[in-house]
Amino acid sequence: MIPRTMSTQHPDNVYIPFFAHESSLGGEDEVLEAFYAFSVLGVQEQMWDFEGKEVDEFVIKKLLEKYGQFFKKKKLGRDIRITPRVPNPSVEKAEAKLLLETLESIPRSADYAKLFYGEEIAPIFEVILPMTTSFEEIERVYELYKRYIIGKQYKRVYDVKIYEWIGEFYPEKINVIPLFETKEAILNSHEILEEYLTGKNFEYQRVFLARSDPAMNYGLISAVIYDKYALFNIQELEEELSVPIYPIIGVGSAPFRGHFTPENVENTIKEYPNVQTFTVQSSFKYDNDPKEVIRAIEKVNERKRKESVPVDEGVFKILEKYEKEYTAGLKLLAPYIREVAKFVPSRRKRKLHIGLFGYSRKINGEALPRAIKFTASLYSLGIPPELLGLSALSEKDIEKLAEYYYGLYRDLEFALKFFNPKASQKFKFLKKIVELQKEMGIEAEERHQSLTSQILSGRFEESIIVEAAGIRGFLG
Repeated sequence: MIPRTMSTQHPDNVYIPFFAHESSLGGEDEVLEAFYAFSVLGVQEQMWDFEGKEVDEFVIKKLLEKYGQFFKKKKLGRDIRITPRVPNPSVEKAEAKLLLETLESIPRSADYAKLFYGEEIAPIFEVILPMTTSFEEIERVYELYKRYIIGKQYKRVYDVKIYEWIGEFYPEKINVIPLFETKEAILNSHEILEEYLTGKNFEYQRVFLARSDPAMNYGLISAVIYDKYALFNIQELEEELSVPIYPIIGVGSAPFRGHFTPENVENTIKEYPNVQTFTVQSSFKYDNDPKEVIRAIEKVNERKRKESVPVDEGVFKILEKYEKEYTAGLKLLAPYIREVAKFVPSRRKRKLHIGLFGYSRKINGEALPRAIKFTASLYSLGIPPELLGLSALSEKDIEKLAEYYYGLYRDLEFALKFFNPKASQKFKFLKKIVELQKEMGIEAEERHQSLTSQILSGRFEESIIVEAAGIRGFLG
């Protein structure tokens, strides 16, 4: 069973879950969250994020000890999965050795599961490698586990081999799921996968396409088109190699980050028909009625994936001018985004991605917050990021792009409801968006407009940001 739904720890939620001890989830709360996602919501997989987060590396042991009755029925590693996202040593130098620690914990988790189930079941047998740009990066993680985590058990320590003293190591190998985030990596993902899979005899391969970071880097429309281009090429590669390839897509609640909400799951599935696994992020779980969340997850779990359609590379020319306009607008807004982001509340205990022990996210030389705070900041200013770059496009351009991005008009209509026309007084390049809002006959949401007007006038307060987020249904 390859999961259809993957619960993640992305902190895009407005409201705090009922089980949380404080507003920022961490530690024991996240262990309980994984159990809640499996047992109540019906999610089939939980991402366990070691990349940039202080997470509990004893999650398997704690789940089996605390909720044994449930996990006797639903076996970890067989019926449901925990899948770590590990640091990429090519990018995250300060966190590089955490990759080793995470891989080392896999056989230990298997030992707990063997004691619990009375048979060899590996509860963790896959890892997600973020910011993948080459097949060598995937190969290194695969070989590191096989040769050095598993292989060392046959080394002698003084008078005994390690496995004779400590016990045998299991599973013998792991699957590595590359996460492609940059334009180049996404567009070349099928070639990177082909190089990695050549000469191997895998039962299947999973691949992860980002949606939030590409939207931040290149704009909403480019992110969708590039992912769809990649998905079709991956589908072609699957047929060519006769190896099942199961794509995962990282979708959040805001249209800018995927528009994956309980009421919009049907449309998201239609947008990405050959995606196997959709991420269920925090806003999906906690900013909606639990009954609706459960029904939506059931719907996704029950659906079979379908075939994707090709994207004409001719539209990339349209995207070039769109991206140029998007970048120009972002450059003007960057100082305001950074300022508002300081007041956007944190919903997870994360390690910082900037400063001494992290990497910074830069877009065309501008240091910016990560995708969720980025999106929250722009919505708080009454400038939904979905609308940036649109000024460069003619009506004909938008119609052409909508042939491939099926939900384009729906997503733009949503964003236009939360666009504050007063923003165009401060940022003149937004005047065309005011015209578009009028042309499409969309009224700005009154209370949201009132709140964003306060923020536009320099009143940066967490309470105002959170109230506005509650109206639109997500933080960022």
